[in-house]
Amino acid sequence: MTDPATDAVMDLDAWLPNPEIVTRHRRRALADPDALWAAARGVRLDQTRTIGRLVRWRIPGVPADQSFMGLLAEDPFTVLAEGTHHSVSGLCGRIWTLSRDYAQLSGPDDFLAWREPRTVRVLFAHWVAPGPDGHSTLYSEARVGPTDSIATMRLRALWLAVGPFERLIGAEPLALAAEQAQAQRGATSSG
Repeated sequence: MTDPATDAVMDLDAWLPNPEIVTRHRRRALADPDALWAAARGVRLDQTRTIGRLVRWRIPGVPADQSFMGLLAEDPFTVLAEGTHHSVSGLCGRIWTLSRDYAQLSGPDDFLAWREPRTVRVLFAHWVAPGPDGHSTLYSEARVGPTDSIATMRLRALWLAVGPFERLIGAEPLALAAEQAQAQRGATSSG
């Protein structure tokens, strides 16, 4: 039997079809879905080596001890969908500028309707799925969709600089969540 909330998350095309850029990460952990999701929600920017500093550089004023999930629930992001083991957030604007050139979205409808020229829509989805033998998997997918050809060119130029490093830093929070969930399981089973 399928879970309608999880199925909705998996249909990311409903939020952002035909993206120019898609990144995907996953991390399996010996933990139940609740524990893995709780750990994922708690990973903080200051626990990472690189991605936390990059986020704080790109979005000035974000506290070092901010959780990634907390960040994705606050301006300039907006929560698009959320459930027991999933969260989808969005951001719109000019992500290639050094200024904080992001739209203020009031909710999912603003994200879906966004068509401002020379900008992009960015989608961040995270979810946990149960697996066999007490394992669960944490998934992360990011999508970027430009609104026009000028935005496409600017996004491609940005991706030439950032893209090669994405694999190295994009999975870091997932690895931390998996480690924390497994450590919690170990502490619970030995206590």
